[in-house]
Amino acid sequence: MKDHYKTVASPAAGQYKEKGSRFIARAYPVSTEVEIKEILAASKAEYFDARHHCHAWILGAGASHTRVNDDGEPPSTAGRPILGQITSRDLTNVLVIVTRYFGGTRLGIPGLTRAYRAAAAAALDHAVIVEKTINETLRVTFNYPVLNAVMKLLKEDPAPEIIERHIEETCHVTLRARLRDMPRLRARLLGIESVQDTTPR
Repeated sequence: MKDHYKTVASPAAGQYKEKGSRFIARAYPVSTEVEIKEILAASKAEYFDARHHCHAWILGAGASHTRVNDDGEPPSTAGRPILGQITSRDLTNVLVIVTRYFGGTRLGIPGLTRAYRAAAAAALDHAVIVEKTINETLRVTFNYPVLNAVMKLLKEDPAPEIIERHIEETCHVTLRARLRDMPRLRARLLGIESVQDTTPR
């Protein structure tokens, strides 16, 4: 079960110029399509006088969701080359936008493909790449007499992070752990008398 991925730590930028055309590229860490739409809208507003705003993005640890947009350029000359730079680095949860200011000379299909690829590469080359884990939350409820047993297990196990605890006659503890560690952790906790999984579904 893959529970880690590589992405960019923060926004990064790069440029490429050819025959008077200027290609401004920016790479962003993203996690939702809503976030992507907001960034795209802000980018178009900032570079309102540019001719093209091409982009590609990937979401999901398994790169399960992707999209490309040529924004008026000939098909597959912009979005695909941008996407290729993201996938060649094995990144996900990344949006790359390349804004083009037309310089008056047509570049042709090979020239456009090369320019968008180079611009996207320039932005990603300037990005700091980080590895992140996919985490899951678990909330357990149990009776006070087994509190010591629960806390001893959590202290000995390196996986969980305790997010919240509520200690009374009936106790609640909310934990966070890597996806790969959660089945083992849940099984160990539920093996203690009176412990129940009460994670909101």
